[in-house]
Amino acid sequence: MMARISPEEMVEQLVKGKPVPAILLLGEERYLRDECRKQLIERFVPEAARTWAVSQYSAGRGETQAALDQAQTMAMLSPQQVVFLEDVETIEKLGEKNRDEAVAQLGAYLEDPAPFTVMVVEATALDQRMKLGKLLAEKTLVVECGLGDKAEKRLEAATGLAKAIAKEEGVEFEKGAAEDLAEFVAADLMRLKTEIKKLATYVAEKKVVARADVSALVISEKTTTVWELADLLASRQSSKALEFLDRLLRDGEEPISMLGAMAWMYRKLIEASEVKGVTNGWQAARALGMRPEQAELALQSARKISKPRLLAGLHALRNADDRLKGSGAEPRTVMEFLVLQLTAAGTKAARG
Repeated sequence: MMARISPEEMVEQLVKGKPVPAILLLGEERYLRDECRKQLIERFVPEAARTWAVSQYSAGRGETQAALDQAQTMAMLSPQQVVFLEDVETIEKLGEKNRDEAVAQLGAYLEDPAPFTVMVVEATALDQRMKLGKLLAEKTLVVECGLGDKAEKRLEAATGLAKAIAKEEGVEFEKGAAEDLAEFVAADLMRLKTEIKKLATYVAEKKVVARADVSALVISEKTTTVWELADLLASRQSSKALEFLDRLLRDGEEPISMLGAMAWMYRKLIEASEVKGVTNGWQAARALGMRPEQAELALQSARKISKPRLLAGLHALRNADDRLKGSGAEPRTVMEFLVLQLTAAGTKAARG
């Protein structure tokens, strides 16, 4: 079984010129998969030939055999081609006969891959106990397109990537700003990249993205919602908080997005609880990297929730993030349980 490598390690292998007949891009992060696709195309196919020598298929649309047929057909005007087969995880959900047939087709190709083709299969996740997962783990170069299993690790990785993306855009973050942004977008790298592009345009010649810029441009649109919920959680109004949550979900709010906003809010409340000698929003604004009215709300809410309860709440939010992204749990159930934890007496949230 081949070891799993990172996108950066994949690039290193490509630069060294090692032959790569088949690659599995495995993970839910669309940004990392897009970056891998871009690197593979740039490495193997001249720009003028990409119309003919780059092709895309979907196993979800029943195109597995068509992709393999293309892989065995030389492309015009290019010594090499890249063939992408997306949604490979859908093969696991087929009936037994169709599933075995698709796995057999892939297996036959991978036993004798075409020397002029880089075959790239993509999946968000695969069951390593099933034939498909075992086959691809054994016969392909597996590239991890994810940020890790734990919320803390995902946030840390997303913060590092935020700084790297900002550098590409010609800007840098002041201390704490990249963390604020990564937390608020719940380590969603596609959204992270979009927001950094907006921020780079916003700060223009200043070239430095401040925490206040992140707060004004990215977070301000949800500020009222976030602090309204904070007040309900602080005063342990579980029924009203659940009604508020239900209204947000029915209005189309994404649970992951809500979770990011709540985690950001809790981190701000912890910071507010540590600010000394401050009595109003204007004084707190600079310390918290927020607009004065937001900082005032943070101070008010922080006074209602003890530091241990805030830390326990942040832990509960991390656990909810892990459940939403890793276990396939029903999002509404996860969010309702989280609200009950955050409004519980004592520090029960810490044991969530």
